[in-house]
Amino acid sequence: MTTLFAKQALLPDGWAHDVTVEMDAMGRIDRVCVEASKTADHHVGVLLPAPVNVHSHAFQRAMAGLTERRGPNPNDTFWTWRQLMFRFLDRLTPDHVEAITAFVQMEMLEAGYATNGEFHYLHHQPGGAPYDDLAEMSQRVAAAAEQSGIGLTLLPVHYQYGGCDQRPLGEGQIRFGNDIDRFGRLLEEASRTVKGLSSDANSGIAPHSLRAVGADGLSALMTLGANGPIHMHLAEQIAEVEEVQAAWGKRPVEWVLDNLPIDGRWCLIHCTQMQPHETKALAQTGAVAGLCPITESSLGDGIFDGLGWLDAGGKIAIGSDSNIRISLSEELRTLDYSQRLRDRSRAALATHEKSTGRRLFDEICSGGAQAAGRQTGAIAVGNWADLMSLDTDHVDLEGKSGDVVLDSYIFAGDDRMVKDVWSAGRHMVQNGHHVRRDAIVANYSNTMRNLGDVI
Repeated sequence: MTTLFAKQALLPDGWAHDVTVEMDAMGRIDRVCVEASKTADHHVGVLLPAPVNVHSHAFQRAMAGLTERRGPNPNDTFWTWRQLMFRFLDRLTPDHVEAITAFVQMEMLEAGYATNGEFHYLHHQPGGAPYDDLAEMSQRVAAAAEQSGIGLTLLPVHYQYGGCDQRPLGEGQIRFGNDIDRFGRLLEEASRTVKGLSSDANSGIAPHSLRAVGADGLSALMTLGANGPIHMHLAEQIAEVEEVQAAWGKRPVEWVLDNLPIDGRWCLIHCTQMQPHETKALAQTGAVAGLCPITESSLGDGIFDGLGWLDAGGKIAIGSDSNIRISLSEELRTLDYSQRLRDRSRAALATHEKSTGRRLFDEICSGGAQAAGRQTGAIAVGNWADLMSLDTDHVDLEGKSGDVVLDSYIFAGDDRMVKDVWSAGRHMVQNGHHVRRDAIVANYSNTMRNLGDVI
């Protein structure tokens, strides 16, 4: 049994002072009580549930800073960035991917995330031939999680076509591709790999997008997904919406609502190109919107209608997607500021009961737990001990309490306020640094020297 004592803690029914939390040997919260403890193993200033990072492409972390030049096309867009990404990934080996993923997961933990939802589509060798072990790359993601100590929800991605016309996959994309039968075998082997990790790891399934899977493939995937989470990109770009509408007769969100059993198992990523009626209808299904505001800003995706979605009862979660910058506080700040800029308003996402920071944090903790299929998201008995503490010695937290703590963390501070992070009871971040930082950084640095400037 490990005991934490917090001067302040965010519990399911609100803020409390002098809170003692006990974690059992399996990494679950065994007891929560409002009482002082002088004999606790750890004393912290502010204790929070540590959220899930619901959407990551780990290998893209190594591209950070390499795609900010303008090419010959005067209208540089998501689609031109995508071609650069395809060129980059053709250099990556399994060893590279494991080192990059461990580094990404270390950064996630240091930012306050306890869980990595890995939307994993880099399956095969350059040229598209499978590795001798079909799930080689999934095993490398799992090996990275063992090293970093992060909770893992592995989401193997089915990617079959180059577009809605079902054209073959092009150069770069070919490493992602499977027909439905081979993907079924890959999914089975990847799931078996995850079951060999710590007991808090799990897996789901991820049809990449409507354009990359097709209607028949989606139907087949529903039989493979069992009861785990289902994640899919949806309505990210205007060109994507137009392609789906031209080929399938409806906008992506409209088609999904009419043809798929959308419910609480689903996490739909981005949704930055929705009309008001789509926002309302999709929110009411119980699905989670997986938002990646830093990446969505970087790629010019557009602005998610957070106000309309939440007003319709929708659920949200946060992901780092391209991993060009891993910062939980900045993701939340970017999400809120995008609403302010669009509507020329202030504190639009606050309610009479909760400040902006508190509402956002509560929403992503709950939505992230649902999207990951993980018993987490609150400091409550029976949940995994996914916890983060903030450094109350930080100048911007001096004298702060309650919701103002979260507002100061998100809008005045940054992730340097994060002092400790536990993932299923594993104390992986201590005094702001990952316990295996030196080894993970050294391996990543060697990988980057090996790759060089490849774009």
